[in-house]
Amino acid sequence: MSTVLFCPVMFNLAETTRMIQVARALDPAHSPVFMGYEHDYVDLVRDAGLPYRACLPAWSRAQREQALAFDQGRSVRSPFTTALVRDRVAVERQIVRKTGARAVVTGSNLTSFLSARAEGVPLFYPVPFALTGPQVEQTRRMGLVPGRSGPARAADRVATSTFRWMYTTAPLAPRAFTTVARENGVPPLRTAASLLRADHNLLTEMDWELDGFDLPDDFEQVGPIFAHLDAPLPPVVEELAAAPEPLVYLGLGSSASRALVLRTARALGELPVNVVAPVRHYLEPEDVLPPTVHVTDLLPAHRLGGLVDAAVLHGGQGTVQTACATGVPFVGMGLQPEQTWHVRRCAERGNAVAVSPRRVGTQDFRTAVHRVLHDPVVRAAAAEVREAYAGADGGAATARVIERHLA
Repeated sequence: MSTVLFCPVMFNLAETTRMIQVARALDPAHSPVFMGYEHDYVDLVRDAGLPYRACLPAWSRAQREQALAFDQGRSVRSPFTTALVRDRVAVERQIVRKTGARAVVTGSNLTSFLSARAEGVPLFYPVPFALTGPQVEQTRRMGLVPGRSGPARAADRVATSTFRWMYTTAPLAPRAFTTVARENGVPPLRTAASLLRADHNLLTEMDWELDGFDLPDDFEQVGPIFAHLDAPLPPVVEELAAAPEPLVYLGLGSSASRALVLRTARALGELPVNVVAPVRHYLEPEDVLPPTVHVTDLLPAHRLGGLVDAAVLHGGQGTVQTACATGVPFVGMGLQPEQTWHVRRCAERGNAVAVSPRRVGTQDFRTAVHRVLHDPVVRAAAAEVREAYAGADGGAATARVIERHLA
């Protein structure tokens, strides 16, 4: 039996659930163990029957937000001090030794990229294609500047070129990673792209999302991985599904903001629809939403197919893939380059309509919601994508890759 150590960022919902799906798919001959520094979604790990080791040092709320912005390419500043990186690498190396782990699976826990290599253990990284080195290197327009006009497209090409240089060439990795890498006898990580490149980079995409790209030898497509929460749907969902008004699912993941949640929920409350919104974790007691917006805790969204008519999503890969797999057409509001990429690929496929988050509450937003509810072309495309997703299981494919290397 081999131990496989999972190191997600435990305040990132999509990353945590992605790891759970991989761990569940491992052959029983292997023993998964989870570790983490922040514990927001540890109940999901434990509910799946997986062992968890709580570790220190942890981040403050402000440090979490700064780390998320750095990981998503929205900032060159990071909370990674030399002391924190040194301590986390030491903790992770000790856990690898104590558990006898023969493989490490990471999300965006950046210190894993040092600790696994320092221990000589192969590092596996199930990851969306957006904002990987090959995607940034080969994409002419990242959508950093919105708009379809000639000047907007030209400005986006310039912005993309600048971003490409900063991401793949400029020595912008926090100095702490170079220092601690040398202390642990591994090659220093100098660029943002090198911070997020493992021994085995497993792309959680459908094949058409990689059309036109050349993948390096250390990249491999495995397919979609999204959450399958072990929880029943609350009764309100089926009650709303039976009502004559269309039912819209509002899913904004763990990387949106309270302000956007309030603005979007209130905009949907002005439309002739009912809304189910698992956004309780964003709200304060004094927040008041329209009576047609029904707030819940996290839902098993993979069970919403046939119950909701459309969705409004932030563009995170997990929420997008869940909508695709269940045949739900959606309005996508990418909040950063990776999410914009996911939305744009679905808009090109026809099962989504892209809207800037700045347009929430405008006629553009209302028109987009009307389209995903009533346009037969969009709804037919959503049904076709659902059929294409049938049988795709990136969690199982990732597990097979890990097992192949363990063997």
